[in-house]
Amino acid sequence: MGWIVAIIVGGIAGWLASKVMNRDASMGIFWNVVAGCVGSVVGNLIANRFGIMGSVQQFSLTGLIVAFIGAIIVLGILNLIQRGRVR
Repeated sequence: MGWIVAIIVGGIAGWLASKVMNRDASMGIFWNVVAGCVGSVVGNLIANRFGIMGSVQQFSLTGLIVAFIGAIIVLGILNLIQRGRVR
């Protein structure tokens, strides 16, 4: 059951991050979920360094925020590779 919640939270985080990074038009729902899930892993790695624990397997606001920030980082790196600029 935890992986279903992780996919849903990843999709929400990826969608919000794609709106912030102006990538929504070029991304579909699948890539929003992928960006959110990968962003969740990146965000958790960074957050754990600062002592912040956020899990997306049990829905929490902290987990969503960490996944959102991680998805923004992932999309920023993707923009840098594809477009030559972060935003």
